[in-house]
Amino acid sequence: MRLCAAGRVGRPLFTASVHSLCSQPLFTTIVSRSCEHGRVLLRIEGRHLPGLNCPPSPTFPGYSNIHIAVQRKDRPQELLDLQPGDAPQVSWTLEAEPADTSAGIVLRGPYIQSRGGPFVYLNWGELAADTTFTMFRRAKLWLDAIEPATMAAALDVGTLIARLDLTDAEGEPVCASVRPPRLELSVPQS
Repeated sequence: MRLCAAGRVGRPLFTASVHSLCSQPLFTTIVSRSCEHGRVLLRIEGRHLPGLNCPPSPTFPGYSNIHIAVQRKDRPQELLDLQPGDAPQVSWTLEAEPADTSAGIVLRGPYIQSRGGPFVYLNWGELAADTTFTMFRRAKLWLDAIEPATMAAALDVGTLIARLDLTDAEGEPVCASVRPPRLELSVPQS
């Protein structure tokens, strides 16, 4: 039995092969740069991960060898930089393009979904010995609540930081919609 994205018990959402992703570095270091050609870097920083193993509970079936990755836009089987659930912290750096819309400036890019507003999926799953990744839940990091002053500063320095805890109140991998204040949106400190 598995939990689907909405937390209902059911079949796994999908499986993906991640053998090529395991060669990615565990941590990514970026250097802030000015916003060239309208691009900005979105750096996602996760802390307080749940661990490699989460035991079952009345509402959670339990999983082992838990990993997390960023999902490519509209391609749930394409994952970026798979990282273990027991890392002290994790990070991903995504290139984004600012777009002026009637709702203000929004970010778009190959890892930024756009159905209902801009967001990034963080997918949780079990990593099998054969490197098959079976997703059991995911978190939706909403980027529609960026304060105008924060967006202006991010465009100026070329980097926006999205920081969050990756363990929920029950000690399980965070899932569903994540918005401020659970998602801290800021720019790098000089």
